Amino acid sequence: MQQLLDSVKSLSARERKALAVLLKRQGVNLYGVTPIAVRETQAPSALSYAQQRQWIIWQLEPHSAAYNIPLALRLHGVLDVEALRRSVEHLIERHETLRTTFEQQGDEALQVVHPASPFALDVDQLAAGETVERYVDQEVQQPFDLQHGPLLRVRLLKLSEQEHVLVLTQHHIVSDGWSMPIMVDELMQCYQAATLGRKAELTPLPIQYADYALWQRNWLEMGEQERQLAYWKQHLGEQQPILELPTDRPRPALRSYDGARLNVELDAALLNDLKTLARQQGITLFMLLLASLQTLLHRYSGQADIRVGVPV
Repeated sequence: MQQLLDSVKSLSARERKALAVLLKRQGVNLYGVTPIAVRETQAPSALSYAQQRQWIIWQLEPHSAAYNIPLALRLHGVLDVEALRRSVEHLIERHETLRTTFEQQGDEALQVVHPASPFALDVDQLAAGETVERYVDQEVQQPFDLQHGPLLRVRLLKLSEQEHVLVLTQHHIVSDGWSMPIMVDELMQCYQAATLGRKAELTPLPIQYADYALWQRNWLEMGEQERQLAYWKQHLGEQQPILELPTDRPRPALRSYDGARLNVELDAALLNDLKTLARQQGITLFMLLLASLQTLLHRYSGQADIRVGVPV
């Protein structure tokens, strides 16, 4: 098997695609058994399916900030602003997604990776009467232009010589909830190294996201897409029911995207009872709580087929 993988690595992208077509006729998906390859050129390349979804949504609502991923860090102590600037610059150089824009060429959407360039860090101060919360909220609610970028915004709010707030905002088309903690960890490593006058020794990245996007396209086109579609149609059926809750006000014509979070703390006795019930049923606590939510939604809506999306 390793000899086969090594042989495939030596093929050009066109040769791999031709081999994949031949193997597909034999019921074998080449891209399902071979590692992700690095793109041969820096030419504009295909989007992943997740990126394509974000691209379509943005074209429908280009002024929406619903898919912004924000993070605000309060920094205590003396801050080396130049070291921080160089650290962000290092991250942008390291991760192609942070210097990527998107464009439409005919019927195909493509991502364009731009060369690394010097980064300018904006340093702000609060206006008269402005609060930190209002400053951060205004910053993270600014929409992105996916065609012109950049799709990472970094602003530094100076409160005093010893107090700063670093605001990082990315668009979901180039990042996700898993990526942000990794980015912050790498930023801290870069900053620590920069304050010592050196460059952080981060583990080199074997591939970039655009490499994965191209692999995903090839993998799904060689039969995996049909297999997954058949699987989900079998489990979910052809109809996609809409949850009809008896709300106390009509839905607005346009969504505001003003979400909210409600935290509920369960007392220890109830939590122990739930854990015991889950253990008796041979399920996890999450499965039990999800079933409870769906039961509640059924009671309110009268519907038996209810779809609930959860993060995975």
